[in-house]
Amino acid sequence: MKKKILISTGGSGGHVMPAVAFYDHLKENFDVSLMLDKRGSSFISEKKYKYTIIESPRIVFNLLNFPIILLKLIISIIKSFFFLKKNKIDILLTTGGYMSLPICLAAKIINTKIYLFEPNMVIGRANKFLLKFCKKIFCYSSKILNFPEKYRTKLIVTNHILRKEIYNFKNLNKKDINNSINLLIIGGSQGAKFFDQNLKNSLIIVSKKSKLKVYHQISSSDFKELELFYQKHNIENNIFNYINETNLAITRAGASTLSELAFLNVPLITIPYKFATDNHQLQNALYYEKNGCCWILKEEEFDQDKLTTLLLNIIQNNEDYLRKKNSLEKFSYQNKWNSINEKLISYFNEN
Repeated sequence: MKKKILISTGGSGGHVMPAVAFYDHLKENFDVSLMLDKRGSSFISEKKYKYTIIESPRIVFNLLNFPIILLKLIISIIKSFFFLKKNKIDILLTTGGYMSLPICLAAKIINTKIYLFEPNMVIGRANKFLLKFCKKIFCYSSKILNFPEKYRTKLIVTNHILRKEIYNFKNLNKKDINNSINLLIIGGSQGAKFFDQNLKNSLIIVSKKSKLKVYHQISSSDFKELELFYQKHNIENNIFNYINETNLAITRAGASTLSELAFLNVPLITIPYKFATDNHQLQNALYYEKNGCCWILKEEEFDQDKLTTLLLNIIQNNEDYLRKKNSLEKFSYQNKWNSINEKLISYFNEN
C-alpha cells in the first residue's frame, strides 16, 4: 500500500507553486493529496488538481482581536486533526506560511511525520516555529539567514523544485538579445500593481530604440488599461502568456519565480518587494546576484530613469548580458527532473 502524503499550502502563489511541484514529483509513487486555504486555491487549477480547503487565521498579535484569532486557530486545528485521522495521512509536507500552523500542530498531536519546505534565503517565521516538530526541512541553501543552529541537522539542501511543465520550456528562450528584447514582466502575487504602473516610461523609450515585445503578467483588473497602453505606443505585447521565447525578465524576487527563470536561463532585473516579511525577497535577490545571475533595483531607490538606463545598457553591452546567461546555465545545469525526483522519493520512503 502506498504511503499517504498530504501537501499543505495556501496564501500566495509563492507557497502554492512549490506545493504543485512536489505533488507532480510524488504522485506516481505515493497517494498524494493537497490542502489549501481559499486564497491559495486561486493559484491552482481545480480541473488538474483535487484539493481540500480548510481556512487558517492569519496570526496577528492584537489584543482586541486575539480571542477571535485564537478561537479560529483552535477550530482550524480540530478540523485538521479529524482530516488527518479520517484520511490516515502518513506524512505531512507543508510549504510554509501562517496557514501551515494548524495542520502541523494537529499532525504533531497524532504523531504524523512532518516535513517543511523553505525556498527563501530567510527562514519564514512559521517554519522557524515548526522546526522543533519536523523530521526534515527542504531548502535551497545551507546559508539561510536566522536558521537556528540546533536544528541544522534537519536541513536537506536540494536543487530547485520546479513544476513539471517548466522543463518543457527549457530550450525555448533565445541565446542573446541582438538589439531585440522579448521582455517578460512578472509582478508576482504581491506588489504587482507597482509594476503595472511604474514601468511604462521605460518601455516607451526602449521601444523607440530597439525591437521590443512585452510578455506581461498583470496584477488583477488592469488588463484593459495595459492593452490600451501597448496599443497606443505600438509596442508588441502578449498579456498573460509570458513563457515563450523571453530573453530578459523584470520581476519581483519571490523564490518560485526566480527558480523558474534561472532554470530557463532568462537573465533578470529584479525589484524585490520592499514589504516582504523579514525583507526575504531582497535576500533572495542578493543570493542570485552573488551567483552572477541578475541585476537588482531596490524599490525604495527606484526611478524609471535608472530602469531605462539599465535596459539600454543591457541591449548595448551584450557581453554583460551573456555573462549573466552563462552564470544561469552553470547555476541550473544539475537541475534534472529525474535526479530530483529520485531523491525526493527516497527521502519520503525513509522510515
